Amino acid sequence: MVALRLIPCLDVAGGRVVKGVNFVGLRDAGDPVELACRYSQSGADELVFLDIAASHEGRSTLIELVQRTAESVTIPFTVGGGISSLRGITDLLRAGADKVSLNSSAVHSPELISQGADRFGCQCIVVAIDARRRTTGLSGWDVFVKGGRQNTGLDALHWAREVAALGAGEILLTSMDGDGTQAGYDLELTRAITDSVPIPVIASGGAGCIEHIADAFTRGGASAALLASLLHDGVLTVDEIKTELLERSLLIRPIEK
Repeated sequence: MVALRLIPCLDVAGGRVVKGVNFVGLRDAGDPVELACRYSQSGADELVFLDIAASHEGRSTLIELVQRTAESVTIPFTVGGGISSLRGITDLLRAGADKVSLNSSAVHSPELISQGADRFGCQCIVVAIDARRRTTGLSGWDVFVKGGRQNTGLDALHWAREVAALGAGEILLTSMDGDGTQAGYDLELTRAITDSVPIPVIASGGAGCIEHIADAFTRGGASAALLASLLHDGVLTVDEIKTELLERSLLIRPIEK
């Protein structure tokens, strides 16, 4: 069996880590390199670094910041934001990323998923899905792009199946309704996606306590849990979370001390 993972997320805008609620009301949460080092040293299993304004602003990811961050950590590192070509993927992997995360570009050019998987391997290609529950019409969740600004009209479950078929190695699934609320992951959404695809799913959006994280694994079926506000605000540490999850007999990598 593969160990469950805890993954701190660094959402970056203007060269700083930011955090909001439901993708709006962003506030400063610190220096990305400093936080990356802290989480790497504290026992996180991986990191995710997302340049959240890149696609909306029509520019590529900040390579120099990626290089400095990647040079400072000793754990696998995923980078996303503004990646629109194989050249963009190549540049980020050369800058030190272990994986890349595609979101808006995957929706607009799905062939980029299969092209990236063919050239670099499925394990390097993560597809991020930002999903919001429908409030009218059919039940389910719509897929949003451009940092949550644009509703594509795509059904999240159908899109998840498609990206898996195209060769994505992993899905980073964010509940826009839960993002930053610390009210818990959307377990219905998470379970619906994990039951629909044969690849690992990272649950994101809403972690506020250890119970939420445990639920993402046991009830949501997630392979990993993305953490942001909970860690940035010092509510819990990676060590505290891992200790508690191990006591619950979940398959977590212990921190080497």
